[in-house]
Amino acid sequence: MPVAELLAALSLATDLGTGQPMGHALRTCVRSVEVARTLGLDEEDVRRVHQVALLRFLGCSSDASETAGMTGGDNLAFVSAMAPVVMGSQREQLGRFVRAVGAGLPPARRARRVTAALADPGAGARSLGAHCEVAAHLARRLGLDEGTVGSLAHAYERWDGKGHPDGLAGVEVRVAVRIVSVARDAELFARLAPDEAAAILQGRRGQAYNPAVVDAVLAGTGRHVRPGGPGERRGAPGAWEAAVAAEPAPTRLAAPGDIDRVLEAIADFADLYSPWARGRSPRVAALARDAAPATGLGASEAHAIWRAALVEDVGRVGVPAGVWDHPGRLGVDGWEQVRLHPYLSERVIAHGTGLTHLVRLAGAHHERLDGTGYHRGMAAGAIATPARLLAAADVFVALGADGPHRPAFDPEAVVATMRQEVRDGRLDPASADAVLAAAGHHRGPARRAWPKGLTDREVDVLRLIARGRTNRGVAAELHLSPKTVGRHIENLYGKIGVSSRAAAALFAMEERLLEPS
Repeated sequence: MPVAELLAALSLATDLGTGQPMGHALRTCVRSVEVARTLGLDEEDVRRVHQVALLRFLGCSSDASETAGMTGGDNLAFVSAMAPVVMGSQREQLGRFVRAVGAGLPPARRARRVTAALADPGAGARSLGAHCEVAAHLARRLGLDEGTVGSLAHAYERWDGKGHPDGLAGVEVRVAVRIVSVARDAELFARLAPDEAAAILQGRRGQAYNPAVVDAVLAGTGRHVRPGGPGERRGAPGAWEAAVAAEPAPTRLAAPGDIDRVLEAIADFADLYSPWARGRSPRVAALARDAAPATGLGASEAHAIWRAALVEDVGRVGVPAGVWDHPGRLGVDGWEQVRLHPYLSERVIAHGTGLTHLVRLAGAHHERLDGTGYHRGMAAGAIATPARLLAAADVFVALGADGPHRPAFDPEAVVATMRQEVRDGRLDPASADAVLAAAGHHRGPARRAWPKGLTDREVDVLRLIARGRTNRGVAAELHLSPKTVGRHIENLYGKIGVSSRAAAALFAMEERLLEPS
């Protein structure tokens, strides 16, 4: 399977997580590569441009929960509203920010949200910095070279030095970033304001944008794929085909181990979206894989279930974080958005030729034998053994984890609830038995030492901040002072080499520090 197809699939997930139509990053990629060739870049630099265009927003899931809390629940509406002004002037950014925060809330509540948000003027810079840090870390896990990793680590730098995270200017900004920032906005404005797009790009020429890149983009605006879905196949090539074909030769192929590594990164990208979900997908994957032999499935089928579980929740990022973090019972609108996420997961992985066999299985993890599941409402006869097993593993992990609306069930209650689901005809008996038996091997293996020399107390603090707790919240749970918590955070950041809570949470997920004990 071509590496470009894996990255293209991941780009569809970042479109969801930034409130853009799927295919937005693919079309940006096509424009970016065209510009890179116009400017005479060598093939390795063109490859980096191709990859950065697909993955520029790979860190977008890192602080979705915080953004939702600040803006009134719908982080996707907020980031979508802010997209046209990320590279605009301070005046443009402030005006759009004030209009976007709390949009849809009653006037008094909205005014309080805006006032609170404006009281922390550094929040935007911290957010973009966290996005860059997480994107670079995930890109390194994907096996991309340091040129691409370094570009993603500075994805919001500007030509005039007013960008993030380091305020680089001019040719200090990596060429891939200079190209992709203009090409992305050209794609955005071609859809949102086609009659004004050229004027907007010209207005930012020499400020946010490299002048030579603007000139190259404007010279090529008539030669790009039309703004439809990622899989168009009528007439001119669709965005998917065009973006995959734009990869410089030779085409790089992913070995089976490379595919697994990408899927594990996708799982963490998805789980990072909500503090309540962090570490969830790998737990479901391992449990379902280990339970598979007891249901008569072979090694290849167990591996396929493991892969499907890693990507089953990637569609979560297409649902506002405020829905996942809602502390009470969801209303009809919220519940309908939740029911949509398996479908969105399917759409992310449906296009890569090496992943299509996972589509139906990943999308079936919330189906139930009595037909009450979602998103298809399949009945028992249509649900194969792998999907039955995946559903049982998913329920087990969900019951044993804290949620915004309830604490984790204790082990006895998990077993009792699973048994009741079987009696009610919702879960498959053999699959539930297999999962409960396999779960005995997932009780948190004893460690000789924590990674990176972390102490027990630092791990306690790390686990809590990875779950979204504030310093005061951590202090209350651990019976420490907020000042002491701050020192622990500073120390552990230094040990694990991060500078943001989002990156610390990602480290905790990768090291499986969030596994229930």
